[in-house]
Amino acid sequence: MIFLQMRGVGRAMSNKIKCGIVGVGYISKFHIDAIRRIGWVDIEAVVDSNYELAKEKAREYFVPKCYKGINKLLADKSISVIHNCTPNNMHFGISEKIINSGKHIFSEKPLAVNSKEGNRLVELVRRNTKIVAGVNFNYRMNPLVQEIKWRIKRGDIGKPILVHGSYLQDWLLYETDYNWRVESNLGGPSRCIADIGSHWIDLAQNILGDKIVEVCSDLVTVHKIRKRPKTQVETFAKAFNIEYEDRKIDTEDYGSVMFKMKSGIHGVFYASEVSPGRKCYFNIEIDGTKSSVYWNQEIADWMWVGNREKDNMLVMRNPNLMTEEAKMYTSLAAGHPEGWNDALKNNIYSFYKFIADGKEMYKDHCDFATFEEANCILKITEAILGSNRKRRWQIVEN
Repeated sequence: MIFLQMRGVGRAMSNKIKCGIVGVGYISKFHIDAIRRIGWVDIEAVVDSNYELAKEKAREYFVPKCYKGINKLLADKSISVIHNCTPNNMHFGISEKIINSGKHIFSEKPLAVNSKEGNRLVELVRRNTKIVAGVNFNYRMNPLVQEIKWRIKRGDIGKPILVHGSYLQDWLLYETDYNWRVESNLGGPSRCIADIGSHWIDLAQNILGDKIVEVCSDLVTVHKIRKRPKTQVETFAKAFNIEYEDRKIDTEDYGSVMFKMKSGIHGVFYASEVSPGRKCYFNIEIDGTKSSVYWNQEIADWMWVGNREKDNMLVMRNPNLMTEEAKMYTSLAAGHPEGWNDALKNNIYSFYKFIADGKEMYKDHCDFATFEEANCILKITEAILGSNRKRRWQIVEN
């Protein structure tokens, strides 16, 4: 018998939950790590369009089954949850099959490549109320992000009036840097905003409990021609002695976005995949009528609190001093840094806890990102693309 005690789970389970993973590229290994850290979920099978790669990953990570196709995975009655870790253009088709099979689904973001597909997935989940469906916007699950969220809710900074920040990387700085995400037929019509800017959007909306309703954007494609390797290169990997071919690029390397939120909060953020020296520089500041709070993912165990009439503070994550609501997202004592992989584990843990507790979408509250929230971000992204194209403010579709 397995007895679940973390985060208030208080019922016995006679069997572990078993899951499968579709897509064994870069992000899948972090899903595998997070799942195994939970302790009461087993990875039963993997599948990938590249069967040889799938077999290699199954051996490497000691996954007992490797299927040649998604249909065989979905037919496995021992598996109740599927992780969709495929490229963006495959998200809709794979997710649709998973939902129709009656299995729970945890998908990588974006939900789909456009809101038309997103709307259909949302409707599918609404019609299948027993299915638990989540999307991997994991930054919201960092302990200090949750601490900021709950401090704002209890009025520590006064009324929020401004929110601003950025998400900067340099992994696509050179024209020889190439990844399937740069191709709009694979990654979708937006790249930088949809790929990393979407995380910033989710974080801002989740922290503030608010929605972006209008945007004004400026998008830039720095490398209109990129050199594509003739052989496959894994995400973030360096390539040497590679032959290239020129490819035209129609997705953005950089984007800046001014926005308005439903409550009247104003903000701005910018995202870049071509900023030298910036690896995963994700930061956000919320300014209120009493004080400000700031968090940077690269130093995730610290947050800054700004004041006008007294000293500013740099606050270390300390479970003993955090709000009761945020404590459940932290597991290490103060001074033992928690970071990106811990936030991912928190996200996947919350998803499985929701299943283990027998909860239902549209009936019970969940803290992981839902299909509706992910689809809202698709609509914001489309408004950002429209604003850039029309060179004016654009209202986000409801």
